[in-house]
Amino acid sequence: MRHKLALTAADVRVIAAACRTEAEKNGWAVTIAIVDDGGHLMHLERLDARITTLDVAIRKARTAALSRMPTLAMEQRARANPVLLALDSLPLQGGLPLEHSGEFVGGIGVSGVLAPQDELVAGAGVTALAAMRL
Repeated sequence: MRHKLALTAADVRVIAAACRTEAEKNGWAVTIAIVDDGGHLMHLERLDARITTLDVAIRKARTAALSRMPTLAMEQRARANPVLLALDSLPLQGGLPLEHSGEFVGGIGVSGVLAPQDELVAGAGVTALAAMRL
């Protein structure tokens, strides 16, 4: 048996707060989704973003968590190999995996502004997790 790290509700609140702060600092209306390492939703927050951003943020977070790579990397791979689009994923920039102490613990997906801006908001959450002592 092996022990593995797992996100807690308290961890997710810190990560989400960092994402929210980044979005609000820039005046961006986004939706933030955070999932565990299995792609299961732990947090969903809509900051006055369009309704369509809900599903997109969740799917970006799941894609990042399950692929264990940024969704931008999946987007680039899908361009070269379109069959990847048949997978249950959303290869659009704005999702980042969450990793701590060498273990993948989940993913963040953000939707609502330009894709690089979505990723910037998600990156604030990644940075917050890296600063935590688990």
